[in-house]
Amino acid sequence: MAAPAAAPAHAPGAASAAAVGIAVVGASLGGLRAAEQLRAAGWRGAITVFGDEPHLPYNRPPLSKQVLAGEVPAGATRLRRRPSVEDVEWRLGVAVASADLAARTLTLADGSAYVYEGLVAATGVRPRRLPLTGGPPRHVLRTLEDSAALAAGLVAGARVLVIGSGFIGCEVAATARTAGCDVTVVAPEAEPMLLAVGEDLARALRRRHEARGVRFLMGRSTVEFTPHSAVLDDGTEVPADLVVEAVGSRPNTEWLAATPGLDLTDGVLCDAHLRVGGLPHAVAVGDVARFPNPRYGPVPRRVEHWSVPGDTARHAARTLVAGLTGTARPDPAPFAPLPSFWSDQYALRLQSFGQPSLADHCHLLQGDPTAPEGDLLYAYYQNEHLIAITALGGPTATTAASHHRAHLLPLPEPTP
Repeated sequence: MAAPAAAPAHAPGAASAAAVGIAVVGASLGGLRAAEQLRAAGWRGAITVFGDEPHLPYNRPPLSKQVLAGEVPAGATRLRRRPSVEDVEWRLGVAVASADLAARTLTLADGSAYVYEGLVAATGVRPRRLPLTGGPPRHVLRTLEDSAALAAGLVAGARVLVIGSGFIGCEVAATARTAGCDVTVVAPEAEPMLLAVGEDLARALRRRHEARGVRFLMGRSTVEFTPHSAVLDDGTEVPADLVVEAVGSRPNTEWLAATPGLDLTDGVLCDAHLRVGGLPHAVAVGDVARFPNPRYGPVPRRVEHWSVPGDTARHAARTLVAGLTGTARPDPAPFAPLPSFWSDQYALRLQSFGQPSLADHCHLLQGDPTAPEGDLLYAYYQNEHLIAITALGGPTATTAASHHRAHLLPLPEPTP
């Protein structure tokens, strides 16, 4: 496929801005996959990837596990880049401050300006922070630097308070406990990872953490910090040498706020082809994209799973190249990815295919959830449709989940 025909007309003043072809804003997994898929879709023009971190794309899941534990060096997390993107330009270490989608321009935090033909929003998310001041040293975990700073405090005997019991909270608790730390988890939910896997499996997961010495104070929130503790909403004071705030994430959308008409209430609202604001020259991928998935009805949702950047990049690249070149139509097939996630905690793996968070009930297929050990396998249903399979345990359990994945691949029949 040839490069695009005529370059778009831009707003006055754009002539002084550097031209970058397709601008990919975000240099993590989603940005890398977008660049690769643009080449796979036939784009032969320039591609420039902008990232606020100084690093080339790297794999984030090990940051709360192997990198945090010192088992894997930080440099080993760099993602392999396909030969097709060797000519892609990377502009790293400076964030994109704003975009004008009508004029097709970007302005960086250092004031430099760029004009683009097509745009991929791949800015992902950042950690939420508690609206409190003071306290022991407080950490979040998103970047290589975050992981290194936290690892320095995970010494045997250190009192570690983890606020939040989602993926990051549970993984950090497991890593800290394995390092010999005294670990307490505080969260407002009734069980850890409740929103992700439902009450039954969440309760079983808590038993496995407790069997290894982690304390849970569930149904509680932090209201104040002292220099050496956190005070909870029931008055309990939890001593801590360091605090890990794992209280969710915020989509990075502020750079798009100047464009009127965009829905940025939870990430970037996209249509069924991942177009932003209905524009043929702008798409979104990865954690920041909120899109409808016909597997689960018409409601657009963001999905923060490792599989989503690759899935969305593939479809969005085809959409964008079609919109820019006019030589092809957007992929006519419905974009209906099957999400998947995993989480390693101790020697356990939590492996899931589908969307267990949308289920109205689940069935135990294997194991004893009341035991502190042993493999578990659950099937999740919505309106009697199987929508997810989730396993907790060793290789046998995760293999069983993979075998059930085939039952999730066909799209469910529409409800009359």
